[in-house]
Amino acid sequence: MPDSGDVQAVRGANQGDSQVRVYAVAPRENADPDEIVDGFLEAMTSDDPGFATARKYLTNEAARTWKPEQSITVLTTAPNRDLADRNADPDNQGRSYPLSGRKIATVDARHAYQPFSPAAYLQSIHVVQQPSGNGKGKEWRIDSLPPGLVLGEADFLRNYRSVNKYYFASGQDWVVADPVYIRQRQDPVTRMDPVTQTVRALLEGPTDWLKPAVDSSFPSGAELRKGVTTLTPDDQSTLKVPLNGKADLVGAEPCRRMAAQLLFTLRDLTSVNAEQVELQGSKGQSLCRLGKGQATDEFAPVRNAERDENPYFVDEHHKLMMLVGAGKEARAPVEQVPGPLGKGTLRLGSVAVDRGETRAAGVGESGRDLFVSSITTEEEPAPAILRSKAVKPTDRLSAPSWDGRGNLWIADRDPAAPQLWMVPDGTGDPVRVRAPWLTDDARIESLRVSADGVRIALVVSRGGDTTLQIGRVQRQTSGDEPVVSVLDLKPAAPRMESVTAVSWAGPSRLVVVGKEAGGVQQIRYLQTDGSTSATSVLPGLNGVTSVAAPYKGSVPLIADSGNDGIVRLVPGTNWQPVVKTGTSPVYPG
Repeated sequence: MPDSGDVQAVRGANQGDSQVRVYAVAPRENADPDEIVDGFLEAMTSDDPGFATARKYLTNEAARTWKPEQSITVLTTAPNRDLADRNADPDNQGRSYPLSGRKIATVDARHAYQPFSPAAYLQSIHVVQQPSGNGKGKEWRIDSLPPGLVLGEADFLRNYRSVNKYYFASGQDWVVADPVYIRQRQDPVTRMDPVTQTVRALLEGPTDWLKPAVDSSFPSGAELRKGVTTLTPDDQSTLKVPLNGKADLVGAEPCRRMAAQLLFTLRDLTSVNAEQVELQGSKGQSLCRLGKGQATDEFAPVRNAERDENPYFVDEHHKLMMLVGAGKEARAPVEQVPGPLGKGTLRLGSVAVDRGETRAAGVGESGRDLFVSSITTEEEPAPAILRSKAVKPTDRLSAPSWDGRGNLWIADRDPAAPQLWMVPDGTGDPVRVRAPWLTDDARIESLRVSADGVRIALVVSRGGDTTLQIGRVQRQTSGDEPVVSVLDLKPAAPRMESVTAVSWAGPSRLVVVGKEAGGVQQIRYLQTDGSTSATSVLPGLNGVTSVAAPYKGSVPLIADSGNDGIVRLVPGTNWQPVVKTGTSPVYPG
């Protein structure tokens, strides 16, 4: 139970059950202006084709110019409709109704979700009288309204769902997730089913934030063939995707990459059991086919993702240990790894294991030095790859992190010279990462880089606030030197007042430890675009300082819970103690 904080009145809201449907009701004859406004706000939450019923609440001109598909404004609850403000229309030609609420996100025309710290939302709806349809009187209709749709969070989650589109990392052969929101059911404007909406969103190209770091193999102007609103796999589990003439002349390899983007994108749609994709040209001719297994083998950011990952931690003797069978036994046995970081003499403060589980990077107990060594064979300790000059141990190196290409990332938190570093292949000369936002008042507390190496999750403290930010990784070559930048930081958990720890939990999902304003510490799943759902909160756990999640969800989460040591969370259960004393729990990555 909370033992502090103010008592606040809250409005009840359902949790956005996707099985509930709202059917719009047309305005009744001689409806008063209050009914017109309330009926329109309700009609916006429906699946009515073309929002035809909602448009009946508008004047002819407003109905013609209103574009519900251009944006969505998401509020914590349905918008409050206040009493009409008579002073807003001194000529008494109509009535203005203030709308208020707490805005938490927007969705743009490219389906990209942008979260905000809850902020006041103030707009208005204006109604006027116009001649009725039979010409015998007048009726109230809306002639001015906010752009797009305005929905409470529950209605938004009932009508929309998150899916990942996939594009290729710039100049590379592995894919990167790009989360967007589509309608749960048929889209009222395009009349497309969810599969077709998702394919159309993929063809439209990446969201603005991700676009500078990824490529699409679809040629410019490629679209679904005109009139396609439904896509369904045939009895051989093949999804045939008919494209327009822009795709007719694509070569065999670009076509395979196009098919791979489709296969990865469709994985999030559980209603689609597509084992392969066939792309078709403008006249129905087959352009290419690709199977799900081929796409995974050739283009996945983690090529060995089918095997179970092992969790690791640093024990009370500052040695790297591996948990054996952590998903099966109540008290998992531990095994000291070979090499300088395990059975050797080096004493560790934090650690990261590469995706192939053959090497580990360790920061020494003092936080000053970064070492990399094998964890499969015995060898002599190599010299430190990187060294911090900071005076205080807490100002030195952060815990390291590996991307799926074998590159190692780490932050030096020295107040005199804060830096973000990338070590190519874990053994090359460290590359100073360009981070223009890393000024004197910003400090990287911890970092985790995605498997695709295109996005990086950063816990950043600035001015007393500790927030979770997602940065975009861009790579260039200047002469013979690689240039790596982390740009355009965006908040990933704006509703959390402070963030303690973060871990990637798959291609585009994070596990975050933090607190909302006036709340207690919680652990929850978030999408990288900052969106969440009512089912994303995990069982509570006190004093969590770090958390680690596997790339796939078949093995448990692990965390450092202070007095309870290393604990795990098997799906469907509560947290269980595994090792009494230990720190820095990690999965490969």
